[in-house]
Amino acid sequence: MASVFGVGNTNQSTSDTSQTNRKANDELGKNDFLKLLTTQLQYQDPMNPMEDKEFIAQMAQFSSLEQMQNMNSSMAMTQASNMIGMQIKYTDSNAVEQTGIVTSVRMVDGEPKLLIGDTSVELSAVTAVEIPGLTKA
Repeated sequence: MASVFGVGNTNQSTSDTSQTNRKANDELGKNDFLKLLTTQLQYQDPMNPMEDKEFIAQMAQFSSLEQMQNMNSSMAMTQASNMIGMQIKYTDSNAVEQTGIVTSVRMVDGEPKLLIGDTSVELSAVTAVEIPGLTKA
């Protein structure tokens, strides 16, 4: 049974392009999945083409991948939105811990960014979330 991941006869430029477009955390995105599927169809043996079942299974995998990515993005946005009005501690780009109150959230390149004044903070940089003005006992 042929798999989208068992492409085989790809040329070097396709491999280089895929590596260039891949996210920094090495996740396989939907564009990478479509490129692999297109390459597989391009290089399949005409005398032994991919079976309908295999093609349908790979399209179902693609659909599932897209739905999971949409759900992940939605969950991250919900998590970020819940921090509006909260005081957060975060590590800035200079590895210094900062504190501020989240005033809004924006999506930048598919990732939610918390805004503290003019400063944009990645969700992954947050180290603590507190209710502002709440005194500790």
